[in-house]
Amino acid sequence: MSSRLQGKHAMITGAARGIGLAFAKAYIGEGARVAICDIDIGRAEQSAKELGENAIAVKIDVTKKESIDAAVRQVVDAFGSIDILINNAALFTAAPLVEITEADYRRVFDVNVYGPLFTMQAVAAQMIAQGKGGKIINMASQAGRRGEPLVAVYCATKAAVISLTQSAALNLIEHKINVNAIAPGVVDGEHWDGVDAFFAKYENKAPGQKKKEVGEAVPYGRMGTTEDLTGMAVFLASADSDYVVAQCYNVDGGQWMS
Repeated sequence: MSSRLQGKHAMITGAARGIGLAFAKAYIGEGARVAICDIDIGRAEQSAKELGENAIAVKIDVTKKESIDAAVRQVVDAFGSIDILINNAALFTAAPLVEITEADYRRVFDVNVYGPLFTMQAVAAQMIAQGKGGKIINMASQAGRRGEPLVAVYCATKAAVISLTQSAALNLIEHKINVNAIAPGVVDGEHWDGVDAFFAKYENKAPGQKKKEVGEAVPYGRMGTTEDLTGMAVFLASADSDYVVAQCYNVDGGQWMS
């Protein structure tokens, strides 16, 4: 077992499943204790139990500041400090521009932009009070690098995450808090099954067809897995990235170059 994060305490939103859960497993493997923060507290508790004594489950609704603040207090009460935050909770949506609804816009922006901003705010305040710096990692997307015909709202939220990462990083580095982002490409799993359903609807594709097409289009030759992202997440949480500030790393099999 490696120990690059030995003694560190991490808070990960949307960690009951998928990418967030893979990060939690990787961090525990590196010696950290992890708070599995999710709106689905039942699934979070199940995941924390499976991960063992170095994981706890915390309920969070990232669209409500009082819930964010309560979750931060709960993590600090349990661990004594927060050294690492991953803003991973997110929603996907798709529709032609003329069919976008106000309700869908608000729902997705609340989770994907409000959530990371105010979770960063709460955790950064805690890190500043602790006086020993910290690491904040925001989950962006290749969708934040460009527009896509049916994905205007989601793309806009992920572009906002990249911009927020840059601004927060420049503001917080004086406190030795490093803020960076990861931009995955297409990652196989529960999330992409939902994405595939949107494209089946709007592009008249058979279920599974879009998923197959995007996987084949990746230069690496396949869709990503959650485990493909964990190395970057560990690096950005470790002392190895102390001089890395305001960056967004593409971990996407070669889909986007920047």
